[in-house]
Amino acid sequence: MNYGVIWSRKSIDFLNKLESLTSKRIIKYIKEFSENPGAKEFRRLKGESAFRLRVGDYRVIFDFDKKNKRINIVKIGHRKNIYN
Repeated sequence: MNYGVIWSRKSIDFLNKLESLTSKRIIKYIKEFSENPGAKEFRRLKGESAFRLRVGDYRVIFDFDKKNKRINIVKIGHRKNIYN
């Protein structure tokens, strides 16, 4: 039940600015999520069609396309300023 992951330029740029260990942890978490979305807790953002994943102090905002089996990563950021 693998889902394809599509990364936005914004999310890739953010990961490149993080320390290596943190970015690898986020990438690993997203890879695990794409292999089995039911195993990870994710929630729909209030008033939006997007969802969020918690990875420690960071949040991954994404669109979930079950029909085409795709996860579109919209943005990644620290929990303090991701929702601004």
